[in-house]
Amino acid sequence: MEIFSSNKIYDFMGKRLIFLTISAALVLASIGLVVVKGLNLGIDFTGGTVIQVQYTQTAPMNKIREVLIVKDEFSKASVTKFGNDKEVIIKIPTTTSTLGTDIGDEIRTILKPTGTFEIRRVDMVGAKVGGDLKEKGIKALSLALIVILIYVSFRFEWRFAIASILALIHDVCIAIGAISLFNIDINLDILAAILTILGYSLNDTIIVFDRIREGVRTSQDNRLNEVVNESVSRTLSRTTLTSLTTFFVVLTLYLFGGEIINGFSFTLLVGVVVGTYSSIFVAASFLVQLNFSISDYRKNEAEKLKRKKEKDKMRAQFESGMI
Repeated sequence: MEIFSSNKIYDFMGKRLIFLTISAALVLASIGLVVVKGLNLGIDFTGGTVIQVQYTQTAPMNKIREVLIVKDEFSKASVTKFGNDKEVIIKIPTTTSTLGTDIGDEIRTILKPTGTFEIRRVDMVGAKVGGDLKEKGIKALSLALIVILIYVSFRFEWRFAIASILALIHDVCIAIGAISLFNIDINLDILAAILTILGYSLNDTIIVFDRIREGVRTSQDNRLNEVVNESVSRTLSRTTLTSLTTFFVVLTLYLFGGEIINGFSFTLLVGVVVGTYSSIFVAASFLVQLNFSISDYRKNEAEKLKRKKEKDKMRAQFESGMI
């Protein structure tokens, strides 16, 4: 199935400065959002307690806040709706270790004047554990980028590796900017979504780069822009179909998966859109900006092939007893 004609060549590289300008603006806007608004770190990284409460009637948000603020240990608690008007999430920057009693029982007693309710969930993470999780999360993200850089360098060429890493940083920055814009709590599931974005975007980028490499080898044209335009145009239908399929699956998760995975699915939605955009318009543009040389690449490939033939010849002579 083809969405775009395989015989038509689109001039992506002729407009690459426009795409790179748009990307730079989005990345700078994302960084600005993070600097100005900051990121809402969840209890997985900061430590604390999350309590899910379900009322039999509409949850009285103001009254809940009023009864909680009276207690010093709950004065910094945040109260938000969770999925519907009858359920709320109470986030408290303390755990049972600081309260000395079961926090579920404490909340049950304090909230009695607010109506009939049921405590459905109590999640607690200590401050030390939260700090360790945050440190390990940063290490996991950094290690993923380093491994990707090494992998692409070995499989392609260092300019391909730099271009792919820049495209991945572009995707992650915009995804984090969207998280900051919509005040989504960053927990382990959000970190998992970001790592998933890295894998998804890299897969798309590798397919485009593989086609570019094949075009460099087989095309008689020495103009990089033309080779890249043809290669990206050839993969356009495949990239678009794959992305649309993934997008609709993740959209279904976002719409019907419930409040628990909304942050995860929202981050993936942004990642799929931005990752597809970067694979088509950004990664190849970075490659051109890095002055990738078709003639040098072909020369290096010819030398590798020559060395391989010499090794095969020597191996054959050794096996036949001529050496």
